[in-house]
Amino acid sequence: MDFSENDSNYGDWMSSLSEELWDVPLSNLAIPGSHDTMSYCLDITSPLVRSESDTFRILDGVFCCFTRPAIYRWATTQEKGIVQQLTAGIRYFDLRIAHKPHDKSDDLYFTHVIYTYVTVMETLQEISSWLDSHPKEIVILALRQFEGLSEKLHETFIYSLKRTFASKLCPRTEPVTTLRRLWSLKYQVVLSYDDQAAARHDDLWPAVPYLWANKPTAEGLLDYLEWQKSLGRPDGFFVAGLNLTADRCFITSHPRESLRSLSLANWDDVGEWLREQRPGEGRSCLNIIAGDFVGLIPFCHLIIALNKKLIGFSAS
Repeated sequence: MDFSENDSNYGDWMSSLSEELWDVPLSNLAIPGSHDTMSYCLDITSPLVRSESDTFRILDGVFCCFTRPAIYRWATTQEKGIVQQLTAGIRYFDLRIAHKPHDKSDDLYFTHVIYTYVTVMETLQEISSWLDSHPKEIVILALRQFEGLSEKLHETFIYSLKRTFASKLCPRTEPVTTLRRLWSLKYQVVLSYDDQAAARHDDLWPAVPYLWANKPTAEGLLDYLEWQKSLGRPDGFFVAGLNLTADRCFITSHPRESLRSLSLANWDDVGEWLREQRPGEGRSCLNIIAGDFVGLIPFCHLIIALNKKLIGFSAS
């Protein structure tokens, strides 16, 4: 496998696109994304999230010396920090939010089976600060799951989001979401909030559909994505997930494997398929393409390069 291509410095790729693409809607561009963005900072000592089964909770309590290393190997989908991902070119972030049980504070954390050790707000403040120094880069933040949040905590959180991003927030009522238009209005954040609380706030966008194969092999993943393409692309933003998924039977029967090794072993086939894709408004076109292990697996530059296929064609 050749991993010589480098995804380390695409921090200003949007501002570097051909001017011919400045009037293409963001939903018709190819945009790199990270799946389970914050799993690089999982706290191995934290409790399981509330949605895990009682059976697994008992197993984890009795055999934590076995379950915790397995959780870490298979729940970790990223190794780069949030600023490193931004610099690598990631512009869609899959952010799963939760409030810890019995926590009397309003602090929120990210989750993937267990909780992160960094809070949501300190991470979002990092993103906002990065955007200050990259004024022509636009991000799509997909906030979802929201385990353990009361209606009151939702409203407190939404207030904090508005305070953090302020005038950077693009309202969902904005009719034109091209680079040229968003640059002129100084909008840099499309904030998707997958909860009914979003309906009361014009600054919050609805959920972004995520095409998830739920397969452990490149063959299964690509068959699923080709089937989805045959159905026609959704309107607006949507994500094609390149991430592989192993169920607990697969994990038990592959004790020496990890999500990292599985992803690397399948990358050649996935990368070959990715190079043949195209963005745009056509039925089989893709928009956001999200993957695991940003930087280790060099998909960012391949996705950004797909936008060259739009030059000379109408995609708006």
